[in-house]
Parts: sequence; structure tokens; C-alpha cells
Amino acid sequence: HKVMTELIEGRYFEKLPGERKTFRELMERYLKEHSLVTKTPKSSLRDKSLASHLVKFFGELTLSQIQPRLIAEYKRLRREEGAAPKTINNELVLMNHAFNLAMKEWEWVKDNPVSRVRRERVHNFRDRWLRPEEEERLLAASPEWLQDIIICALNTGMRQGELLNLKWQDVDFLRRTIYIYEQKNKGKDIIPLNEDALEVLERRSKVRPIRCEYVFHSKRGTRMDPRNLLRAFYDSLKKAGIENFRFHDLRHTFATRLVHAGVDIYTVQRLMRWKTISMAMRYAHHYPESLRPGVEKIARYRERFITILSQSAEKGATT
Repeated sequence: HKVMTELIEGRYFEKLPGERKTFRELMERYLKEHSLVTKTPKSSLRDKSLASHLVKFFGELTLSQIQPRLIAEYKRLRREEGAAPKTINNELVLMNHAFNLAMKEWEWVKDNPVSRVRRERVHNFRDRWLRPEEEERLLAASPEWLQDIIICALNTGMRQGELLNLKWQDVDFLRRTIYIYEQKNKGKDIIPLNEDALEVLERRSKVRPIRCEYVFHSKRGTRMDPRNLLRAFYDSLKKAGIENFRFHDLRHTFATRLVHAGVDIYTVQRLMRWKTISMAMRYAHHYPESLRPGVEKIARYRERFITILSQSAEKGATT
């Protein structure tokens, strides 16, 4: 009876580490054992930055003390600090993932309080794309090396990091393709090259510095500093009189032009290398003509229906 009583009271069961582990310890283990091991250096630095805001608020609390109401309070304070909804959501996603590991693999806690907290509503989709006349002005205002990068971005949809990481070994002139081995989702993709992009790469391949492995490089033949690229890009935008435009909008322009040209949404998704078609559907409104076959089918259906009625009426009159 005494043993059963002690079992019921929990005396024979060790308390979960969550009773004494702090949130700071959770983040330290997450960054060391997960973020640094499974993610790219860029993503790991991003996780470290996100974690710093979380630790500032939850740091010395034990995991068992962190409840949904505290997380809701954290969201409120971050909003007051001016943090964007997407930034707050990114912080919650990181926190949620860390708690999931603590619950499922490390057995520090029995529950994930973040899973019961709503995310912030985000309305940050940009529909800014480069019009043909703006493209002419931008290229005219840009130095030749920047022109090459802009043309490749507009004709491949490659991200800034992918362009700057591009090496000659990843360019297949025979098959007219580019191979990307390290990208946002850590996959391997093949990008087809059209005539405009191919012309730029062929021209640059003929004048590249000896032992330079990067397609778009610095004056010393090393990987170009993103800050130098963006500085030159925004200077050229200013000279061209183009406002409210970012480098990443070159990628948006690629997607928009695909849709304008009547390319189907599935192909757009594949060329943009998105995991889901929902991202591509954001651009569907740019090509209303793709909906025309649907309404025309109604007209053809009505015509067939009237024809059938007419034929039936004629047969009835004959008989």
C-alpha cells in the first residue's frame, strides 16, 4: 500500500528536465545540435538572430513556466517594438521547432505551448515587377558587369545568393543549363538557359580571369560582396528614376513575365523552384486570358444544347 501511494504521488518518477531546464539552455542546444548541423551557414546566422530576441524575453524561465499566455504577451511586446508580423512568425516558428525537439527527441517536456498560439497575420506579398521601359532605363544606367547580372536574373529567376555563388563548373553550355547545388531549400536544381542568358554567360566565359571560378566576381576574381552588388544596383535604380524596386523583384519580374507569356502555372512553379503551387498561383491574375477557355466552353455548351433542341423539334415535326 505504501509503495502504491508513493507511485501515485510520483515519488518513484524523476521529474522531467523541463522542470529545471531554462529556455536559454533550450536555445543553446537547438543552435548547437540542430541549426549548425542541419542548416546552411546563412540560415544558422538567421536562427541565432531570431533566438536572441526570444532569449531576451524567456531566457531564465524554465520550460515548464512557459505557457501560451506568456507567448501571446511576447507577441504584443514585439509588435510594440516595431517588429514586422513575418519576423514575429519566424521567431515563433523557431521556438516551436525547438520545443518539438525538446518534447519528441530530448524528452525535456511533455507539451509544446507554442503549438497553441496563433501566428500573426501577414500581408507582405509584393507585386512589383520591372516594366520593359524600366528595364531599358535600368540597363542603360548600369555598368556592364551589373547589366550581365540583371539580364541573368531577369531570364533565369535566380536569387541574389544563387547568382553570386554561381561557378563556371555549374554552367553546362552544351545542354544550355545551370546546376544549383546550394539554395534556399538545400536541394539540387537544373535551370534552363534562354538565348539572352546564354549570350551573357558565353561572352563572360571568353574574358574570365585565370583561376577565377565565379561567374560574377569581384575585381580581384573572388566572390562578389553582396553589399557591393546592392550598392551599385540601387545607385543605378536612382539614376534610372525607378522607385520602389528591390533586387529580389527581378525574380518577381521573371515569374510575372512567364505568366504574361501564357506559360502554365505548373511550369511557372517548376521554373521558380517553389515547393508548392500556391506560390505560383499568386501570379495567376497577371494572365486573365488563361480563364477565357472556361467561359468559352459555356458558350459552346449552350450552342450544342440549342442544336440538340432544334434537331429534336424537327424530328417531332417530321413524325
